[in-house]
Amino acid sequence: MGGVVKRAYKYRFYPSREQAELLARTFGCARKVYNLALEARTREWAVDRRRTTYAQSSAWLTEWKRTQELAFLNEVSCVPLQQTLRHLHAGFAAFWDKRSRYPRFKSKRKSRASAEFTRSAFRWRNGRLTLAKMGTPLNIVWSRPLPEGAEPSTVTVSRDAAGRWFVSILVEDPTVEPLPPVDAEIGVDAGITSLLTLSTGKKITNPRYERTDRRRLAKAQRDLSRKEKGSNNRAKARMKVARIHARIADRRRDHLHKLTTRLVRENQTVVVEDLSVRNMLRHHRLARVISDAAWSDLRRMLEYKAAWYGRNVIPVDRWYPSSKTCSACRRINTTLTLGVRAWACPGCEAEHDRDVNAARNILAAGLAER
Repeated sequence: MGGVVKRAYKYRFYPSREQAELLARTFGCARKVYNLALEARTREWAVDRRRTTYAQSSAWLTEWKRTQELAFLNEVSCVPLQQTLRHLHAGFAAFWDKRSRYPRFKSKRKSRASAEFTRSAFRWRNGRLTLAKMGTPLNIVWSRPLPEGAEPSTVTVSRDAAGRWFVSILVEDPTVEPLPPVDAEIGVDAGITSLLTLSTGKKITNPRYERTDRRRLAKAQRDLSRKEKGSNNRAKARMKVARIHARIADRRRDHLHKLTTRLVRENQTVVVEDLSVRNMLRHHRLARVISDAAWSDLRRMLEYKAAWYGRNVIPVDRWYPSSKTCSACRRINTTLTLGVRAWACPGCEAEHDRDVNAARNILAAGLAER
């Protein structure tokens, strides 16, 4: 890893009524521009088989602002609108490269409410952040300090379903440096009963935060279903459900951050299985516990923290029979079923815990690929 790492610091803030109204309009305008541009780009390809550039979509935005029905786009800063066009262009580039599916329209109720401001659209003075078209700085709760002398390059403001406001500040962080090399290498097998099983034989318990709050969540959802649509009571009930979901997500994220940081600091190489979580979620009996385990988030955290600290993350082919292969003699036990958690190798008679054996095989396969 070379150069200074760019890192986002996320804080909660409490906007005034005027700031909240302006930001809500900005979120709506950004969503509107995104959907208009997606519709126009889709039409360009369907009719003329022509791919649209970012410059063309930016010219469309200028034309839309001049129309009477879209004149309200001028009420907010133009920078978040330009940024949403850049994000859409990046989505199309990923689609053409077959790295993701076709971009989808954003829904008012389901899409993330956010807006991105670049350096020309905010003022940073003496630790106070003021966004474009705002007369006063944001009331940010500085839960941890920014790196000394940091100058934000990008600011992203968002509001979650529970009504909480957050600001993410992207800065260059000189405190993130490669760690001293270590000799330890570890294989990781993701599971449900145990969140992770390590090749050292250690098992990390799955906290199952969703199951812990399941009864309270179910009661709140029942209360929500009884409320009349469009009423104030339904809005209050929906907010209560959202707060429970937010509590679950916050606790899960905190646990994964602590776990992945420890794995990256203690090991030079971490070998993981390249799981297709999206396909696994189609299993209706396991979808809930797989979602609660958040394997995709865990791998994402491992990868970017490894890049920060000079470590290696190696993925192993998902079709590799890690559970059925004897880690001692490499013989494959084709008769092993999912319900068997411990087994003896028919060849060398070695006793295996299913998950520990899989983690050891994953480590061996990853080191062989390296």
